[in-house]
Amino acid sequence: MRSLFLLSLLYSTLVFSQDEKPASKQAASKFETLYNAGKYNEIFTMFSPAMQAALPADKTNNFLTQVKTQAGNIRQRTFEQYESGFASYKAEFERITFRLNIAIDDTGMISGLFIKPYVANIAPKPERNSLKMILPFKDEWTVFWGGDTREQNYHVDHVAQKNAFDIVIRDSSGKSYLNNGKTNEDYYAFGKEIIAPCDGEVVLVVDGIKDNVPGEMNPIYVPGNTVIIKAATNEYLLFAHFKHYSIVVKEGQKVSKGQLLGLCGNSGNSSEPHLHFHIQNVESMMNATGIKCYFDNILVNGLPKSDYSPVKGDKIRNK
Repeated sequence: MRSLFLLSLLYSTLVFSQDEKPASKQAASKFETLYNAGKYNEIFTMFSPAMQAALPADKTNNFLTQVKTQAGNIRQRTFEQYESGFASYKAEFERITFRLNIAIDDTGMISGLFIKPYVANIAPKPERNSLKMILPFKDEWTVFWGGDTREQNYHVDHVAQKNAFDIVIRDSSGKSYLNNGKTNEDYYAFGKEIIAPCDGEVVLVVDGIKDNVPGEMNPIYVPGNTVIIKAATNEYLLFAHFKHYSIVVKEGQKVSKGQLLGLCGNSGNSSEPHLHFHIQNVESMMNATGIKCYFDNILVNGLPKSDYSPVKGDKIRNK
């Protein structure tokens, strides 16, 4: 029997936990101490070789001298979040507040640094969806990953997709495929229609990513073929791993609830054909916070449920 561990963690190399990591904390604290002491040459020794080549010692000294002249010393520094691999801080200098972003490589060296005017992140971060939705498919599917605990849902540690679902189709014996599962066509979910759960506007389409051989994954573009829909409530619905060249909607297109988006596939960071679905508060996956997702009036394990958020093992379909 062929058994695959279903994986669809999106942008796993780009999105980080929003707790400050020890290496970032140590590097940022040392940077602040040396900056306030005017020891810019010692800051230069904290840079990785690539960073030193990009910003030689004389340019490092000139840059930090200009910052000191304009802003003064750092009085208070507060970690806020990770942004595309950078630890991002609200840095309150004596005369101005900047956003200080520092990236650390695997050896603890500073591999990226920039300072820019501070603008607070004002995007709302709701805890759950406010729009009414149907499930994004027909027939009965099974939740492979879903819920609020690590045991139910391995996405929970990743801010943008902490409330994500991975959903497959299983038969009465619990298998997700026919035959030996070596081809995508063996899988019940492969080629099934994915539909819009609500009205909205398509704001992102990525197509043209080839489907994987089951058991193999694509690290180049981990979401695979992707659609993002913006609802009227400013909630963004993300669908990943569509079948190669199966998406039938375009960016800017208005879609209605139940309208066909494309076909379920096995593209991107996916080990077998399935649907990855989650809702986030902004369009950019790099800055998003996941929103807990509830569906309106569905059948769960054969029983009617209203305003329900599925969990691992649930068999779900629209009423």
